[in-house]
Amino acid sequence: MLTTVIRRTLRVPTSAGAAGDGRAAARQLDAVLLKVGFKASKELLEHVAGFAQPTAYTKSIVDAVRGLVGDDVKHNPYFLTFPYDVPDTAEFWTDCLRDALAREVPAEELRVNSFFNLLAMPKYGRRQHTYEELLAAHDELVPSIKNRLTVLHLGGTLEEETRRLYLDLAASPTVLGEADLALFVELAERIGEVPETIPLRENRAVVNAARLNGGLAPVGVDTVTDVLRLACQASGGDVTLLEATRFRSFRRSERRVLLAALDEVVAGNAGKLGDVPQRREAWKRLGERLHPHEYGQWPHAQDVFAVARGEKATSSFAGRAEMAFQAGDVRKAAEILTAAPGMLFRQLDRLLRNGTADDVPVIVAAVREVVPEVSGRVLCSVLEHLENRGKPDVARVFANRSRRAWIAEDTRPPLDADTVEAATSVLEDELVRRLPAVSGLTVEPAALDVVVPLSGNASEEGFGVQPRGSRVPLDGELLRFFTYWRQAELPTDYDLSAVLLDEKLEHVGQVSWTNLSDDGAYYSGDLTSAAEGATEFIDVPRHAVRTKYVVPQVNLFSGEPFTKVAESMFGFMGRDLDELGKPYEPSTVQARMPLNGYGNIAVPVIFERTETGWTGTWLHLYLRGTPWSNQLEANRDMVRLITSGVLRRKYFTVARLAGLIRRKTTVDAPALHIALSRPEGRHVVTVDQLAKLLEPEGASLLA
Repeated sequence: MLTTVIRRTLRVPTSAGAAGDGRAAARQLDAVLLKVGFKASKELLEHVAGFAQPTAYTKSIVDAVRGLVGDDVKHNPYFLTFPYDVPDTAEFWTDCLRDALAREVPAEELRVNSFFNLLAMPKYGRRQHTYEELLAAHDELVPSIKNRLTVLHLGGTLEEETRRLYLDLAASPTVLGEADLALFVELAERIGEVPETIPLRENRAVVNAARLNGGLAPVGVDTVTDVLRLACQASGGDVTLLEATRFRSFRRSERRVLLAALDEVVAGNAGKLGDVPQRREAWKRLGERLHPHEYGQWPHAQDVFAVARGEKATSSFAGRAEMAFQAGDVRKAAEILTAAPGMLFRQLDRLLRNGTADDVPVIVAAVREVVPEVSGRVLCSVLEHLENRGKPDVARVFANRSRRAWIAEDTRPPLDADTVEAATSVLEDELVRRLPAVSGLTVEPAALDVVVPLSGNASEEGFGVQPRGSRVPLDGELLRFFTYWRQAELPTDYDLSAVLLDEKLEHVGQVSWTNLSDDGAYYSGDLTSAAEGATEFIDVPRHAVRTKYVVPQVNLFSGEPFTKVAESMFGFMGRDLDELGKPYEPSTVQARMPLNGYGNIAVPVIFERTETGWTGTWLHLYLRGTPWSNQLEANRDMVRLITSGVLRRKYFTVARLAGLIRRKTTVDAPALHIALSRPEGRHVVTVDQLAKLLEPEGASLLA
């Protein structure tokens, strides 16, 4: 848990070792951290210096941050002296063929139909040097003032920091990503505390599942779907209800708890049975495990399963609203949906594009009536959506919770500018009302173009990773990105590639295993298996002649997909053209993330060449691809469409939120600073905390 806390919070829990003189160990810790791109705060160094034998403690700190930036593995590319001496593609393949013939590889193994079989050549795809030889072939890195430096702060005890992390996750107003959700489940079972604030129903289900294991009644349950989520989580299933759960057998005491909770919800409002038909099959399967007919003392709970079986009729808001839509009565649909504010906001675009000019004021009035009841993340999401509806998208890019992407033509008629302004003004006014008052606002420049986190599914865990659509600047003239993977059982070949586009997003070239260099960009060589791990790099200097945009992708060529491989990652770094060092230097890494999406082609980020450097725009997308033999040439057109759709979209960024905050300034309030990292100090909010400012308890962040 110590490693998890450090990586997740950049705060180091205190140690309880024997007192003594550990000043030498503290100096050594700081020196080692600098090589990895980190710096210990003054308080952390003083804490380490107070122990007689802090070696194990300092090693844990170093191991945690090395893993955070991917320095816990050996990054050894195919070409020994990369980025220098990368050969011409044809010359390299010819050399591999000569080597194969010299080794007397049978001719039939070297040919597949009328093509040469690269994989049969002993020299192709297999390193011809050791990691130690790689180190000897590269000079020491000369530190640059541009190199990243991330500060580690001293925290409380491990127990205190673990509880703090648990409460932070519980209080998240945005849906947790897969990694954070798994961590929250672990902490809920370990700590057992009911947090004071749990805005998300998914998080309440996690807490209640831990309580159910302890024989305790659930808390914060006010819909039948809350009970269904609880049963799914307690069965090890999908708490978001997007995937079917195979319910386990519940103990009699657990069945009593679940049925009593259902009975209480429906007894207070029979209209809540209207939520049952939406997930009828799940309720049927759950009924087979709960045996509600055996518990006559909870008749309202029995009604839930009667509705699911079709034995009892009920109507839902969604059904009545759909009937109004089908009848062409948009005003009636809006009136019905006001009883379910979240549903009204999900249907707002449909209402606006199907309503007449006379209907728009009625729809906007319905929005104004219920907007105080809608969560901040939904308000921001709808605001972002409406601001992109003035004209059709070049391509509608969709991504599910596993970040699997697909593209559709935008056939929706655009919304009138006055209609968009009328609706967005209501949303903006509500957001301003919720935001805490400040006397002044400053924003770290690098944070301005970062998208306010509204869902954990639009990002991934890692270091320096930001939500989809975020634009981040890179220091250095040379852009270097990489992928690393280690197979679990089967020989696995991932291929790092890059599509090169011009200012008009037209294809001008590519770098991959089929083309080792193009327009000044270089590829580090193809590795075709990874029993002990494999790393591939691509370098793109800013002086490239034609390239404006660089779109990296990681293709599964053969073997285990991203979700099955033992380990995989993607990252990027900025380097000066004359900067020495190994191909992988942790202090130059600006971002690193695991690859764990459900697709065979990863498209993590877009890079744009600017007048002063590079800018990265996060994508976090995975394409379906084929089960094997994916390569850049087959999907570059789809990648170009995705690039166009993402780059032209307006996102709800920190700069956009800052404009709303400045509408609520007053002299009798604290000043606020928004930053990317986690500096200590009052009235400092990091980007990942911004969504909390939009909720009722947001003012507590400035207390």
